[in-house]
Amino acid sequence: MQIQDLPYPDPGVPDARSGPRFLWWLGRNQLGGQLKAFAWGLLHFVAVCTLPYCVGLAVQAVIDHSGSRLALTGGLMVLCGACIALGETMLHRTAVTNWITAAARVQQLLARGTAQVGSSLTRRVAAGEVVAVSTGDVEKIGWFVEAVSRFTAAAMTVVLVCVGLVVYQPALGVIVAVGVPVLAVAVLPLLPRATRRADIQREKAGRATELASDTVAGLRVLRGIGGEELFLDRYRRASQEVRRAAVRSARMWSLISAIQVLLPGLLMIAVVWRGVLLARDGRITVGELVTVYSAVMLLTYPLRHFEEIAMAYSFSRPSARRAAGVLALERAVDSDGSRAAEVPSGDLYDPVTGLLAPAGRFTAVVCGDPDAAGLLAERLGGHASAGDDEPVAGVSRSGSVVLGGVPLDELPLDSARTAVLVQDKDPVLLSGSLRELLDVPASGLVSAEAALAAAQCGDVLDALAQGSVDAGDPMDARVTERGRSLSGGQRQRLALARSLITDPEVLVLDEPTSAVDSHTEARIADGVRSLRAGRTTVVFTSSPLLLDRAERVVLVHDGEVAAVGVHRELVRDEPLYRAVVTRETDEETAAKAMAEAALGGVTADDEAVLDGVLEEIEETA
Repeated sequence: MQIQDLPYPDPGVPDARSGPRFLWWLGRNQLGGQLKAFAWGLLHFVAVCTLPYCVGLAVQAVIDHSGSRLALTGGLMVLCGACIALGETMLHRTAVTNWITAAARVQQLLARGTAQVGSSLTRRVAAGEVVAVSTGDVEKIGWFVEAVSRFTAAAMTVVLVCVGLVVYQPALGVIVAVGVPVLAVAVLPLLPRATRRADIQREKAGRATELASDTVAGLRVLRGIGGEELFLDRYRRASQEVRRAAVRSARMWSLISAIQVLLPGLLMIAVVWRGVLLARDGRITVGELVTVYSAVMLLTYPLRHFEEIAMAYSFSRPSARRAAGVLALERAVDSDGSRAAEVPSGDLYDPVTGLLAPAGRFTAVVCGDPDAAGLLAERLGGHASAGDDEPVAGVSRSGSVVLGGVPLDELPLDSARTAVLVQDKDPVLLSGSLRELLDVPASGLVSAEAALAAAQCGDVLDALAQGSVDAGDPMDARVTERGRSLSGGQRQRLALARSLITDPEVLVLDEPTSAVDSHTEARIADGVRSLRAGRTTVVFTSSPLLLDRAERVVLVHDGEVAAVGVHRELVRDEPLYRAVVTRETDEETAAKAMAEAALGGVTADDEAVLDGVLEEIEETA
């Protein structure tokens, strides 16, 4: 895989049982790139470590006054230099390719995994952790995967040099062969402590990232309540903790680096001291002494990769563990489904609550608990998530919704999402132009202009046009990240227009007008009902304006359907529905019941009398 071939057609199925297993899986899937880097690294390191032999030959040739051997040695040095240049260039190229392709594979896996898990991801994993995994952790994982091949080439070179020195000059080669393994393992006792400190630094950095993400996301609210300084102080303290942890970690790695410099120096002193004694006794030549000395000096170069691989693993291990934790999250059912891909049509039915949304009609659903409404809306759009079996407010998270007699759980995830689109309470607007924001998979039957008009986005277009003076067409105006330059109501209406453009078989809207004023809400209700005529639309709301325009209203209480009808009838006949929609307190409900009993039932003509009684009760209270 080359960089120009990215993204991967299929990134594969990762082994997410643990961080080390995930790293091993990544390495196996890049075996070709690893072998290339190993080959080029071996050429480079061997050429570097061959130079001392050439230098020793040249020195001895000068001592022996042999011009032919000196010329031959010069040719060998030129060849070694060419191999060093070629090996270094290709090793760097291959290593960077391995790094980028490994990081790209992890990013694709994370994107696919989060899309499959869906909205339940943020309930099971902190948002800051997801951000940390998809940014810094990806780079550290790619670093380790890339460093493995270079370390392997360096280790092989060290072995070859030690064996070569033992054969070339046994008296000194044995010292090197014994000393080099000691150098390689000398820092191992320090690695667990260094790894723990690196883990602590990563955890603190993750918490700081999560705090920063939450602060930025809620900046508008914080400004409204004057809580900016409080959260800024919290972030300052968190960042200082990260700094202190990073300093403690750096001290340990500095100690490891110092040992990696000190011990080779001591080995070199021992070799030179022993070599001088041997040369004085005539047991070795000056050229052989120079060769062994130079070889030991250059061995420090490949030995540095032992330290690097230790650092790369200690930094990437917690990153891989976090990535594996996110990738291990699965849906309750197979995303491929057991049925062939199709987009069914017909009535939408939830067997858990008994909710029925007839095909082609505008159905409004009223839930007293917003969390229960959100869970029910999520389940109507597809599959329940693994580990979410605990009921909330009496509403079970599990159970298969049926569309036109076809259980959505049995459909491939893509087909289920195409058939039923859910817009949650807090839809996300991606940055870019408005045209790009509205460029979504759609039936083509609803134009952008019609969707924007139905969602009452006229003032939104004006605001975007004023903020983008270079845009001649409002559709080319820029939408900032998450639409933060817009008000909550404007973001909500743009998201509604985007959902309307898709024109799905079933559109589920969770509180789509909670941030707009009543006049705009009434026009949106009329626009949505008109644009979605003949299509199934389900709106979770407690707004009387939307409920009054719905063809069918369903009250869900304690996890099951409690009443079905139209808004005006339910307000009159269902006290529970009236309490949710009109926000009546228990005292007001009891007072109204007493008034109804005293009047012997309330008709449409008695509403004024009943209101007067309630006003008198409130004034007395």
